[in-house]
Amino acid sequence: MAVSERRGGRRLVISPQEPLVGGGPAEEFERRVQTLFRDGFRHLIADLRFVPAIDSAGIRALVRGHTTAQRLQGTFRIVQPTSAVQTVLRLGRLDSVLSTYESVEEASATGLPWGALRLTIAAAALCAALVAAGNAWPEGNEAASPPLGPPLLQLAKLIAAALIGMLITSVHRYTRADTPHTHTMDQAQVLLCVSGAMMMVIIGNSLARAFGIAGAASIVRFRTPVDDPKDITILFLLMGLGMAAGLGAFAVAGLGTVFLCVCLATLHRFGGQRQRTMLVEVVAEGREFPTAHVQRVFASNEIVFEPREVSQGSSAAIQYQAAVSPGISIEDLSAQLIGGGGTGVKSVSWEPAKRPI
Repeated sequence: MAVSERRGGRRLVISPQEPLVGGGPAEEFERRVQTLFRDGFRHLIADLRFVPAIDSAGIRALVRGHTTAQRLQGTFRIVQPTSAVQTVLRLGRLDSVLSTYESVEEASATGLPWGALRLTIAAAALCAALVAAGNAWPEGNEAASPPLGPPLLQLAKLIAAALIGMLITSVHRYTRADTPHTHTMDQAQVLLCVSGAMMMVIIGNSLARAFGIAGAASIVRFRTPVDDPKDITILFLLMGLGMAAGLGAFAVAGLGTVFLCVCLATLHRFGGQRQRTMLVEVVAEGREFPTAHVQRVFASNEIVFEPREVSQGSSAAIQYQAAVSPGISIEDLSAQLIGGGGTGVKSVSWEPAKRPI
């Protein structure tokens, strides 16, 4: 496949010169894009002015480029697709998902990180409001109590706890792009912060209520295992912030939220990226397992692996435990192992390992 590459400012422009269709050209373009991402490029531009046609294989290559760029916190932009390509994108409702530009110069312009800016502005606004509320109505000062009735004041505490939980969860998710949380974990973090506030609202100054809630909480068990110690720590910190909001110590809750957000951002910036420990089961097409091919793919991607289980039936299968870098796509590894047929690998399945190597 004829593909030209050139620099477009801080971005690399890749220009296919023939139809992106299955049977060779689309697959080669997809491999080239994924290889560039693995080589360290984070901002790619696909110049489609010379692509007269595209099919499902070409669409898959574009979508994989887009999803890989998102996972690596990069960009994958499309320039001037032809009318035939635009029609296919529109029919697949991808014209609003993939970033399309009229020229390479426009696509090369560096835009502001609006997502991070919005998150920062929201964090600053929430924390400033909490600190202002805490200074205006100090905890325990009845004379300076806010002009709200008791029910509305308790509701304000719960709302403050919910906002704190959503903010911390957003920052945590942003700094954990390599290992996205499930929606259940995100919701649990927010609700745990609210539960801390709710407990402090209910307890008030009653020691009997405190013992009652402690007894009820002792029978609650988490059924979903939390593998990362950092996630467990975040849960405890969110509980503490929720309790501060429940007590009406808004200034403490606001400053604590600022401190925790800064800590998460600092750890993300200087803490390095953690390798993912995965269990991968490779099933051969017959009884002969392509060990050399599998080991060659792992070695070329700098994956530390260890065979764990071997099964032999109508087809051979080996389960490996592998340490995979965050910058490597699991989907791309599977494609390399299967290789479009002819490698001797029939299927590949991945799942997180319980214990690291």
